[in-house]
Amino acid sequence: MDIDLDDIDQALIVALQRDGRLSYAELGELVGLSAGGARLRVLRLQERGVMEVVGVTDPKRLGYERMAMVGVSVQGDARAIADRIGSLEGVIYLVIGTGPYDLLVELIAPDSDALYALVNEGVRGVPGVLGVQTFDYHAIHTHHFTWRPRGRGAEPGSP
Repeated sequence: MDIDLDDIDQALIVALQRDGRLSYAELGELVGLSAGGARLRVLRLQERGVMEVVGVTDPKRLGYERMAMVGVSVQGDARAIADRIGSLEGVIYLVIGTGPYDLLVELIAPDSDALYALVNEGVRGVPGVLGVQTFDYHAIHTHHFTWRPRGRGAEPGSP
């Protein structure tokens, strides 16, 4: 879905990626709108599914000692299987792809036993799952949430 973003939309997105706690008054000042105008623009971006403003956490600092990415091969409707896997507690990110794995699923768990149960009983237990490959995480090295929106005003070749 191609969503047309003007320069103000793009500036609001970039500002909120840098600091999601900015007030509407601060956002308005940055982009030349009133606080109410900035609020309406941000709400429109959220309603259109362009962005969400959330607090990003570090699972390890919140007591989740184990993290893993799981490559999942499926037979049947990948979206339906993704819906089932995505509803499991401990699944924090899931993408549908092509290549060696139909799904890539990021998991968090409080300990090794819980991670094993989530993979073995949770993910493997979903009908249509043919196989899984688990990639344990030892640490999060890079975690970016800022990139310039594509479209008008975006520099060629910028992410």
